[in-house]
Amino acid sequence: MAKFSNDLDSNVPRQLQDFMSDKRNLVVLSGAGISVGSGIPTYRDKAGNWKRSNPIQHQDFMSRKSARQRYWLRSYSGWPAVAEAVPSPSHRVIAELERLKIVKMVVTQNVDRLHQQAGSRNVIDLHGRLDEVICTVCQKIISRHSLQPKLKLLNPFLSQKGETAPDGDADVAEDSVSTVEIPPCEECDGILKPNVVFFGDNVEKSIVQRVYDGIDDSDGLLIVGTSLKVFSGYRFCRYASTQGKPIASINPGLSRGDELIHTIVRGDSDDVLIPLLKGVSTSID
Repeated sequence: MAKFSNDLDSNVPRQLQDFMSDKRNLVVLSGAGISVGSGIPTYRDKAGNWKRSNPIQHQDFMSRKSARQRYWLRSYSGWPAVAEAVPSPSHRVIAELERLKIVKMVVTQNVDRLHQQAGSRNVIDLHGRLDEVICTVCQKIISRHSLQPKLKLLNPFLSQKGETAPDGDADVAEDSVSTVEIPPCEECDGILKPNVVFFGDNVEKSIVQRVYDGIDDSDGLLIVGTSLKVFSGYRFCRYASTQGKPIASINPGLSRGDELIHTIVRGDSDDVLIPLLKGVSTSID
């Protein structure tokens, strides 16, 4: 059985030590902050303020060809940063805490699959998977890797040069948007879409219920690397609070719902979780 030492690293705040000391069944809710160490930028600054242009909206993608052309132009350049990313120390610590039976479920708002790469087994991808592309008509799923050469074949002018942006996006010149050709679904000619939940879309109710059930059976909620500005994540903080579950948060800046959180640590997740793990020792009952 895993337990926490009474002599944790001084970089771990005492209140977080106290929070973790008796946890054996935690749910972790993670956000973009834990993937910064993997080279994937966040949408918000440390104060939780939006620092980029507006992201693509679900309705725009589905209703406007020009929106889809713009998305795939930028995605062609931005996808390699996600495809080649490796887990950050935070991902690896969380996976180890699961192995030690301290964490029982990871709910991530990220779409990069880095928790799974790090070794976490019980992961709920709240907003989907960027490594998959789905047909919006017949629901056939293909890998994002397989789409990349098809985009290039149809659009020889596409370039992977561009400044990396969040969620596989990239800042690139958009003067050729109107000429971008997008391959259709090979099964039904339907519209292909990354298998993620865009802004303006909803997380499936069954997925939300799985998280609620996980919180019900947990001994606490640990929030890592997210300001909870998006309701799809914030609702779980609110739910845990109504269920009387202890809540802790590790995030550099202010978070939505801070008034609901008992233990707040202002810091980057890597800086806090690495020394936290060093304080874990194992013993056999």
